Amino acid sequence: MEVLALIGVAVFVLSILGYIGANVFRFLQSVSDLLFRDFINTHLLFKNLRPEYKESLAKYFRFYRFLEGKEKERFEKRVQKFIDSKKFIPRKGIEEVTVDMKALIAATAIQITLGFPGIYFKHFWRILIYEDDYYSTITKKYHLGEVNLKGIIVLSWNNFLKGFIEHDDGRNLGYHEMAHALRLEDAVMNREYLFLNPYRLRKVDYLAGLEIKKMKKEGAGFLRKYAATNLHEFFAVLVENFFERPNELKEYNPKIYQAMCDLLKQDPLKYYA
Repeated sequence: MEVLALIGVAVFVLSILGYIGANVFRFLQSVSDLLFRDFINTHLLFKNLRPEYKESLAKYFRFYRFLEGKEKERFEKRVQKFIDSKKFIPRKGIEEVTVDMKALIAATAIQITLGFPGIYFKHFWRILIYEDDYYSTITKKYHLGEVNLKGIIVLSWNNFLKGFIEHDDGRNLGYHEMAHALRLEDAVMNREYLFLNPYRLRKVDYLAGLEIKKMKKEGAGFLRKYAATNLHEFFAVLVENFFERPNELKEYNPKIYQAMCDLLKQDPLKYYA
C-alpha cells in the first residue's frame, strides 16, 4: 500500500510539474513571439511607400506633414505594410477603392499604433468602404462606421474624409473606429494579443468612469454626449479628441490626457504644440 501511495504522489507531482512546465513554455513562447515581432517590425526594412500614397497623405493627413527623417520613413513603411496586408472592399456607392482611401485609412491605423511598431490589426483583414451612411440589417439602423469581431472594419468614406478636412472639432470617424479596433485587437487571441498595458488601460477606464458619471450628472462638457454611452464609446471619442484636440483635452483633464499618453506610448503635443 505504501508503494502504491508513493507512486500516486509521484504521479501527482509529475503532473503538476508538467502543467507548470507547459505554462512556462507557453509564456516563454509568447515572449519570444513578441520580441521577434517587434524586432521584425522595428529593424527589418519593409517596402517604401508608393509615391501616390505619399501624395494623398501630404494632401489630407495633417500628422504626416509634421514627420521628418527616419520617423517619417518608418511611418511610411508601416503604412505600406498595412495597405499590403488588408483587403479593401468597395460597397454601395463606391465603384473602386481609390489611392486616397487606402492611404488615409492605413495612416489612421498606424498613427494610433505609433507606439506599437509590431501592431497591424492582424484580426481585421477586411475593410469595407461605403460612400455614405449605410443601413445595417443587424441593428436596423443607419451607421457611419463599425467594427465587428468577424474581422471587419466598415467605414463610410464621405464621413471618414470629413474627419480629416475638419481636423480640429474632435469628431473623426477614422480615429473613432480604429479606437474600437485597437481594444478588440488587444483582446483577440493572436500574436497581437494583450499589447496594451493592462494597468494603464484600467487607469484610463477608471478615469473614464469618473468622467461618464460627471457627464450624466452635469451634461455634456468638453466631450460630446455620445461619449457617456459606455466605456467603449467613451474611449473611442476620447481617442478622437486625443489626436485632434490634444491641447484642449490636456487643459480640460490633464490626468486623462497623461493616462492616454502612457497607454498609447505617444504624445500628440510633440507634433502639434
